[in-house]
Amino acid sequence: MKVADGRGERCVKESIDQLLSHPLGMVLGFFSVAIMELLVFLACFELVTKYKCWTEIKKGNVAVAMATGGKIFGICNVLRFCIQAKSSVYEAMTWSFVGFILLLIAYFLFEFLTPVFSIDKEIEADNRAVGLISMIISVSLSYVIGASII
Repeated sequence: MKVADGRGERCVKESIDQLLSHPLGMVLGFFSVAIMELLVFLACFELVTKYKCWTEIKKGNVAVAMATGGKIFGICNVLRFCIQAKSSVYEAMTWSFVGFILLLIAYFLFEFLTPVFSIDKEIEADNRAVGLISMIISVSLSYVIGASII
């Protein structure tokens, strides 16, 4: 039985780090991370909402489109702050994950702090006022999160 000594992993990390040290490599690295995070984080949001985002958007539900657009902007804006701080791709991934968790908490707080009606049900019913507020909360808090986590 062969035991890994860690040299192979270290070699791969060094190769990736060398690629990321080039400006074009850095752009491609951050772009790849942004796409991956969008897919993963939007899938997580899809799991916690009572409606199916992309099904509702396909039907023309503007409220869902605004709420989802706010989430997309929020995720990317937090990552923008990470990139702007000149952090490494690895640090940016870590901090943007923290930012996503905070955006997710904000989503749950928004739902909890409006006991008069269900945010998810209103957005699913194409209540554009609620969709707009949801979008503004995601966008606004992404600035606060981004500015404070770096």
